[in-house]
Amino acid sequence: MNLQELHERILYPVVRVRAAGAGGSGTVIYSQPDPGGTDEYQTFVLTNHHVVDGAIMVKDEWDSVLKKKVKRDVCERVNVELFDYVRQSHRNSANVHEAEIVAYDQNEDLAILKLDSPKPVEHVVKLIGREEAKDIKLFTRVWACGCSLGHDPFATDGHITFLKEEIDNRLFWMDSADVVFGNSGGALYHGETGEQIGVTARVATMQLGFSVDVNTWMNFCIPASRIYDFFDEQEFRFLYDESDTFAAAMERRKKRMEKALYGPDGKRDGGE
Repeated sequence: MNLQELHERILYPVVRVRAAGAGGSGTVIYSQPDPGGTDEYQTFVLTNHHVVDGAIMVKDEWDSVLKKKVKRDVCERVNVELFDYVRQSHRNSANVHEAEIVAYDQNEDLAILKLDSPKPVEHVVKLIGREEAKDIKLFTRVWACGCSLGHDPFATDGHITFLKEEIDNRLFWMDSADVVFGNSGGALYHGETGEQIGVTARVATMQLGFSVDVNTWMNFCIPASRIYDFFDEQEFRFLYDESDTFAAAMERRKKRMEKALYGPDGKRDGGE
């Protein structure tokens, strides 16, 4: 990649996410016209669940159909900062948009945010193909880009160091690109193509007496295979499949929820 491509593929798609006193990073994963016929755009950001966890509450609410209490999630809106650059490398502004948490999975530590903005976002990450991700090897050069310690986005380079890290019964890749708190939710990119190959999720720490030593060169990312599985499980295939839409995804999710609440025939308890 040349210098212009590094800016457009690695830096520009990265955003800063703020939620309920916490913060982290994210990447613009999708920005396309609304297929419903309006002139508005739909824009989505991929981040970690733990970045927005403070904005998600689960409450017991009375369901008048089931005649019992059921657990429902209530999500506060979060803030997403998109950065505008001039003269290639100079930040011109940071534009704050509210966003809705439209999908999340605590165990997978992933979440999807929908920007409350009708405007297009020019720079969107390209997620590596599902099959191509299987060819990632040790020593593959990578870039990690995120908002370390709440800073504006910046990139660090390294290489893949381990492909079979298991944490909480989940697969992670390890790489040597320096990261620290605040990078969570940001992207790990292929060093040659600029494609996103993972989501930065963890950094190694070591307890030393009363302090914690952060091993910034031991960065654990959620690999592309898990990202695709998350999209599928959440019915958000439109994020990588052009034949699908957000409206269709939400309709499938609604039907799944109704089936879980009311049974396969969609009837109330008692067969009404």
